[in-house]
Amino acid sequence: MKRRNCIFLLIAGILLCAGCSNTEKKEETPTTITVWHVYGGQADSPLNDLIEEFNQTVGKEQQINVQVTSVSNTNTIHELVLGAANGEPGASELPDLFVSYPKTVMALPDESILVDYRDYFSEEELSAFLPAFVEEGTINDRLVILPVAKSTEIMFINKTIFDRFSQATGVKLEDLDTWEGLFKAAEVYASWTDGQTPDVPGDAKSMFVHDYYFNYFQVGAESLGEDFFQGDELAFGPAFQTAWELLAQAALQGGVWLQGGYATESLRTGDSIVSVASSASILYYSDVVTYPDNTSEDITIISRPCPVFENGEKLVMQRGAGFCTIRSTPERERAAVTFLKWLTEPEHNVEFVTRTGYMPVTQTAFEKELPKAIQGLDSAKYASLYQAYLDTQKDYTFYVPPQLETYLSLEMALEDHVRAQLALGRKDYLEAGEVGMERISAERLQAFQEIMGR
Repeated sequence: MKRRNCIFLLIAGILLCAGCSNTEKKEETPTTITVWHVYGGQADSPLNDLIEEFNQTVGKEQQINVQVTSVSNTNTIHELVLGAANGEPGASELPDLFVSYPKTVMALPDESILVDYRDYFSEEELSAFLPAFVEEGTINDRLVILPVAKSTEIMFINKTIFDRFSQATGVKLEDLDTWEGLFKAAEVYASWTDGQTPDVPGDAKSMFVHDYYFNYFQVGAESLGEDFFQGDELAFGPAFQTAWELLAQAALQGGVWLQGGYATESLRTGDSIVSVASSASILYYSDVVTYPDNTSEDITIISRPCPVFENGEKLVMQRGAGFCTIRSTPERERAAVTFLKWLTEPEHNVEFVTRTGYMPVTQTAFEKELPKAIQGLDSAKYASLYQAYLDTQKDYTFYVPPQLETYLSLEMALEDHVRAQLALGRKDYLEAGEVGMERISAERLQAFQEIMGR
């Protein structure tokens, strides 16, 4: 009997130890979450660096491992996500986290596959974010896109050439703070550059280029108290006409760049010296202008908040994607949210955005961490951008565009036809001269409205 008892106790002890060993192994196995993002390249990404920091600190403590499985662009991720969600042959499996704009979520066959962040963030935690950023990520009353980095529209200026223009004409930087002042300056610039070659008439240079005329009209109309959208179409009211006439008058005289491509290119070649574009495009603004004769010149690029209408609200577009989390298991969902909370903590968030050209997403990051970060920036160009961010956040209201199925098609149509009609107007103006200004502007507006179906 004693012998049997000893054997029983020995077996029980072995089983108990084996159970302890299995428990320890289970506890040591981290929860791995996968990520698709757009911030940098696979081998050189500020977000990848921060993910590694998270994995070695909080992730290690809480047994979470964040694994990047794709670094691409938003259009590619949009297609990959829809392919996976629709079960297309050969499509990749959806990751736990992916970067998304609202258009991607709205195109999903079933948006309930996404986590509602209100299930994981308290109202107090969400109140730390800028309200407009949270609003854009809320679709059908569910917060499915969490902001981690945002951009806005900023005015970029080739200060080197602008200073020469200013000294010759008296136009000041402050004149560009309003659309009225900016377009008037563009007219003066066109006349100034045309006058430098009196033997070659009509060769005025453009001072200004806008990357997104859709935003110029949309935000402009809304800032003047007028609805830009009428159902799924556009409303061309008095505010739109005001915005058109200012733009057209400068464009017909040659002061506005109307060719295709992004603003970074025309500033790089000296074909324009002032732009309004996405703040994230700072990455592509060159510090050197290369002229058609292959001569080049070092320049200084500075940033200022987007112009506004004199009688309008200080309203500005907010842009940028956020992160969606796929519904999976409670462990993986909590792991994904733990990482996102860490990434949006003010200190980590500012470290991330100042390496990528974006804005932080919380009030504390703007008010406390960003001013400190600016002092430590080596690049004067980036310091100027982040000061413009601070001024924008302090003085402006961020505009959230409506979630319309027709939004993208309306945007693409307006961009193409505004440029085309103003370019035709420029040709007419060169033939008719100043006396034809008002007539040509009105004719091009009518043609544009007819093409847009109004």
